[in-house]
Amino acid sequence: MIQEMEKMIQAALGQIETMLDTKHVVGEPLTVGEYTIIPLISIGFGFGVGSGTGKSEEFIKGEGVGGATAGGGGLKPVAVVVIGPEGAKVEALKGATASLVESLATSVKENLPQRKSKQE
Repeated sequence: MIQEMEKMIQAALGQIETMLDTKHVVGEPLTVGEYTIIPLISIGFGFGVGSGTGKSEEFIKGEGVGGATAGGGGLKPVAVVVIGPEGAKVEALKGATASLVESLATSVKENLPQRKSKQE
């Protein structure tokens, strides 16, 4: 039983290890004009492993052995790096409901040089 639990733990840790790659934390760069935008992502996960044995003398008589493993995880964009002619800047994504597209658009708009109208 212990060997089976060790195998389950090793399998779970192997899957977690694949998630902890920098490719998952730092996204693919996106170029818009003179600006390059790189998303930064937070990874969260959890897992558990358990086993047990039991013996019953009551309703159903007998013995049993069991074990299980379970886990879950998620990715959440937390910031973007904006690189342009003025240098590099990290922009935090505000609020849990902010979409990456909205934040990217706002960040690019704030960092683009303002055009002067013909009247000026």
